[in-house]
Amino acid sequence: MEHARHATVSRHVAGAGECAADAGRPAGVARRVPKASAAPAADAGHLAAAAPGAAAVPDSPNDVERFAKGTERLVDPVTVGSIHFLQQFAGVLPRRVQRPLMARSAEASPYMGFVVEPYAFFLFSEVADCVRAEALLPEGFRLCKASVFVGDEPAHLAVQSFFRVHTSAFWGARAECYLMAQDERTGLLSWVIVDYLSDTISYDGAHGLRAPSAPRAVVTTTCEGRVVVDVQDAAGEGRVAFGASLAGARPRPLDRRMWVEGNLSVGYGRALSAEGADVFSLTFLPKEMERALEIPLENLDMACSTWHADILAPRPARLACFPFAQHVLSDSPGRSSGYASERELARAARAVDFDSLRAFSVAPVRAGMAAGAVLTVGAVAALAWALFRKR
Repeated sequence: MEHARHATVSRHVAGAGECAADAGRPAGVARRVPKASAAPAADAGHLAAAAPGAAAVPDSPNDVERFAKGTERLVDPVTVGSIHFLQQFAGVLPRRVQRPLMARSAEASPYMGFVVEPYAFFLFSEVADCVRAEALLPEGFRLCKASVFVGDEPAHLAVQSFFRVHTSAFWGARAECYLMAQDERTGLLSWVIVDYLSDTISYDGAHGLRAPSAPRAVVTTTCEGRVVVDVQDAAGEGRVAFGASLAGARPRPLDRRMWVEGNLSVGYGRALSAEGADVFSLTFLPKEMERALEIPLENLDMACSTWHADILAPRPARLACFPFAQHVLSDSPGRSSGYASERELARAARAVDFDSLRAFSVAPVRAGMAAGAVLTVGAVAALAWALFRKR
């Protein structure tokens, strides 16, 4: 993995000063909305009410179900299995060759179906060291304060999410670590992925098609109404393990800038991107990001937290959970939809023609790997023949 390059000193000093000023206040605690009535934690129906700041044209039940069905149908288990098989031979092709092959796949299949399974769990912590955090961001991005729920006081946030997912390209458990930042080019709030761990294959600009980085990851729920997570990187250096009860959880409206605008501009940190931030967009109905369950902080039983602990405050300031599947389309590698607003996103999501949309295909990658294998075998044979003739 590439080492993170340091941002300019002036940006570091400014960022550190802002963090120091916020250090005495837990993220998002100063202002609160009136307390909602209690609701069963697992009842997704309680999240259906319109949130403050909702889109001007609300999504209808027909829109939501059509989008959910269309996204699920873009996930072909056979294709996912083929990609998993091909990953074993990814070493045949250098990363600089894999990238244009993935771009060719994106031309034929601009979107990947991306389904986050129920009970995705989020830990939100204040950034404890802005200097180190800024160094993880790609060029053109700077830390930006954000709010998790409507009415929360904005703060510099680091986010860790833990979820199971099935997509057009991979299937399994995944943990992602983000910094909330602003794209200085567009002004959009952005989720910047500075690291991720997974028990399944992945793709990023720095590594190409990548083998599992956390082979024995656990992200699950129990019959006692608890979320259980234990994810550790293959090297054993970073681990997050906790349990959290959903008792007493209540639905709260999410801050639309963080959850809707932020997902129009998702980027990779310095260590994960080959050139720039590799920014992409998610396409979804804004209703997907209206509400989530806020989990009481006292419900968290943290057993181990060493993954990027150097930039995190000692304890999370917010916990959130989505008790339903989230259906989104992710731009295929090398493509960016580049939405500029929630209205533009909603219009694009409603206009998706799932009947004519082609599922993500690995044909160009498979052909490239086959060609690479032939070249490799040919080169080895030529070398052997040359050595034989010398004798």
